[in-house]
Amino acid sequence: MPALNVEFSDRELEDLRQIAKERGTSMKALVREAAAADIARHRALQEGAEVFRRFFASHADEFAAAFPDDEPRAGDAGRAA
Repeated sequence: MPALNVEFSDRELEDLRQIAKERGTSMKALVREAAAADIARHRALQEGAEVFRRFFASHADEFAAAFPDDEPRAGDAGRAA
């Protein structure tokens, strides 16, 4: 399995040791679990954003009708808000 060397400050390393001890796990397992949890969170956010984009695109006319003041003006096409 590929490995990654990560540097921590003395304080961070001591905190990791303490947390691992409290949880009855190794520091390696603690850091790996934290990284895996962040990866899962990131994937879930990406998937949720994609679901929202598809939903919004498929209901764009309804949103435009419900919120006409939020629609770009004709001359604003392609301009950033």
